[in-house]
Amino acid sequence: MSVAGGGNLLVLVAVIVGLGVVSQLLSAKFRVPSVLFLIVAGVAIGPEGLGVLSVDSFGGGSGLSTIVGLSVAIIVFEGAFHLKVDKIRKAPAAVLRLTTVGAAIALAGTAIAVRVFLEADWDIALLIGALLVATGPTVVTPILKVVPVRDRVAATLETEGIVNDVTAAIMAVVLFKAMTVRELTADVYLQLFAERLGTGLLVGVVVAAIVWALLQYVDLSPDNAPQNARLLTLAGAIVAFGAADYVFAEAGVAAAATAGLILGNAGLPYEEDIAAFKGDITLLVLSFVFITLAALLEFDQLFALGLGGVAVVVAVMVVLRPLLVFLSTRGDRFTFRETLFMSFVGPRGIIPASVATLFAIRLQTAEPPTNPAGADLLVGTVFLVILVTVVLEGGFARQIAERLDVIPMRVLIIGGGRVGRSLAERLEARGENVVLIENDRTALEGLRNDGFTAREGDGADIDVLQGAGAENARTVVAATGDDDVNLLVAQLARSKFDVETVIARANNPSNVDAFEELDVETISAAESTAWAIDNVIERPALSNWMSELGRSGDVQEIEVTDEDIVGKRVVDVGGELPSGVLIALVSRNGTNEVPSADVELQKGDHITLIGRTDAVRDAIEQCGKPV
Repeated sequence: MSVAGGGNLLVLVAVIVGLGVVSQLLSAKFRVPSVLFLIVAGVAIGPEGLGVLSVDSFGGGSGLSTIVGLSVAIIVFEGAFHLKVDKIRKAPAAVLRLTTVGAAIALAGTAIAVRVFLEADWDIALLIGALLVATGPTVVTPILKVVPVRDRVAATLETEGIVNDVTAAIMAVVLFKAMTVRELTADVYLQLFAERLGTGLLVGVVVAAIVWALLQYVDLSPDNAPQNARLLTLAGAIVAFGAADYVFAEAGVAAAATAGLILGNAGLPYEEDIAAFKGDITLLVLSFVFITLAALLEFDQLFALGLGGVAVVVAVMVVLRPLLVFLSTRGDRFTFRETLFMSFVGPRGIIPASVATLFAIRLQTAEPPTNPAGADLLVGTVFLVILVTVVLEGGFARQIAERLDVIPMRVLIIGGGRVGRSLAERLEARGENVVLIENDRTALEGLRNDGFTAREGDGADIDVLQGAGAENARTVVAATGDDDVNLLVAQLARSKFDVETVIARANNPSNVDAFEELDVETISAAESTAWAIDNVIERPALSNWMSELGRSGDVQEIEVTDEDIVGKRVVDVGGELPSGVLIALVSRNGTNEVPSADVELQKGDHITLIGRTDAVRDAIEQCGKPV
């Protein structure tokens, strides 16, 4: 029994909003994408649950279409508002390939899978393919909060989601309009594309310019300026969508995206207040859209997909996602395990569901109905992919990351000069999660251009250290050319953030005692240089090999944790290690020795492995954990 009538409609809207808020709270508590809880809530009150929500609950399809359309406009506007040009510029090169070549592979591959396995018409297949390109920050970000991977990996996944959210929505709009035209030729298609995209761009630019001018030059009342700025920006999103959609149907999404992109990069006053307010509004409309999806979804639609639907999900998750990720990340600073992790993290969510809901409503309620069978296939397929990817990839992301060992503790290096850069390069080659802090703009730009994760700021500032992840750092290295700065960084890392290992560079040998009084590992620049020169003179072969550490060769100290090797002799363990690696030292109770063959290893011993880089890494997995 569906709810009808003004009073009942008000109660229904209140129930939807309440369920949406509860879903968001559960998402925050259990650290999984809110999409999962929203879908469950929608099914619970939809036709397959209590039956209190249907298309007729909102006065028919036209009313629901308008409400969902405005919700989509706000969602797209908010996504574009967070699409910062600077962030894209700083993101790894792989992001550009993921959002171009990768997106094209996802669109074409998904469309072919839908066409082959579900025998869909090409127009519906391409529409589903365009929608399922989008991953989206609202489903990726909760995963990254639970799985603190390297900044490079996180930036790639987040930026990919933000960019693809917007581009997928615009592409889907063009394809949807094309499929509603009876006689479609190349000329007509180009005309439709130009009309929708051109109108959206023009209206979006005009609305953004007006909003920007009002915020910059008009007194919005000193007492309520932040509030008025928030309301004006929200009104801009809705006006841009409505005006463009009035000129050409389906042009509103492009207008909302354009306005959001321009305003998000325009340096608006009260930008933080605007972003926070829009985020709250977006959460509400997200809740509404996902729960309203239940008004169109029936389990029969999912069951009707049969094995063909399962095949589409497998193609999207197991074939297309790994293919586009591995092609897009080739030659970048990602380890194989990180690339594999990104292949397993591509949940679909906000944009596919919201735009699919909007299109399905319009297909079902058009006079005469345009393609009701296609609407069922659209909703069923999109919903199935969202449900499976969110449950498997969102719910098991932590376990996948731990299995692949892609959650390294962070290493902070303060100072991006020659010493800091060289150290970062060596550590990253071993798969460490390295973040550099540098306050010189020229040096910072050089670091980022070379693919390093670098933050701007004074490393002796508590807020800068905290923002760079000092609370989650295993090691902090103060590597600047100023001993006073290095001493202050060491003090903060030790006293404020309780970092396990703090290492400082002492440029003046007379300052070494001051560092060591803080229980800080200290490297004297003068003594290190003298030691390196002595090695070149007396031990040239070892010196040359040491210069290759982290590249062709490696030395690692690990703690013995594997019960299978506890109690075994060094000679027996050495025989089981990969070819090309040796046990060089055994440390026990503060003493270090080159072990004889008969030394028995005890739990908690520290052993130093030396050999080829790949062999050392394999030996670490076999014997214990890095120190």
